[in-house]
Amino acid sequence: MSKFEFPPSIKSRPVWGTFEERKGSAFLFIADAEGADAIIDIATPDLMAKAHIIFINRGTDYAEKLRALAPAQFYEGPSYDAALSRIKRVLSDAKMGIQVYLSGTESLMGQAANEATLAGVPLASIQTEHRGSTARRMQCVHCKGFTEDVETDPFQCSHCGLNLFVRDHYSRRLAAYQAVCIDAEDPGNVPPSKGIYE
Repeated sequence: MSKFEFPPSIKSRPVWGTFEERKGSAFLFIADAEGADAIIDIATPDLMAKAHIIFINRGTDYAEKLRALAPAQFYEGPSYDAALSRIKRVLSDAKMGIQVYLSGTESLMGQAANEATLAGVPLASIQTEHRGSTARRMQCVHCKGFTEDVETDPFQCSHCGLNLFVRDHYSRRLAAYQAVCIDAEDPGNVPPSKGIYE
């Protein structure tokens, strides 16, 4: 899948990179859906011999392609939440020199990067590569609830029901974009929804 070119934005918005092979004592790959393509593109037998892949399939058929790379360890899960305990365990057991590769959706990369830094992995040892959906993980600033896979602006909060404006302001701590009520001063005056990147 081709990579999406994100338009210029404010400074808090993350900039995703491109994987490059680095030396390390171990390699942790965390990916969802089309993020598997980034792993496939960089995989070599030497890299896979010390690799642990945690893959959230999100209804795709990439798992067999990743298994065929013969990583030292492989886990396939249905969701990030289902894989979270394994991610935390792998990061807590990590030794100095680990390299972390995160690919796929912004939601996965943001949450996994947060877990890695909380576990003490230096930012210089974490690489990201966006592949697949451009949907956002949004936090309503009013009720603090998170809504996953937001693709339109405005959207309705899945927790409190407010009509929210999709902002580019990103919280690394929460791994989410921030959304504010769009019709607070004029209730019911909500513009038609359109795609975030239209």
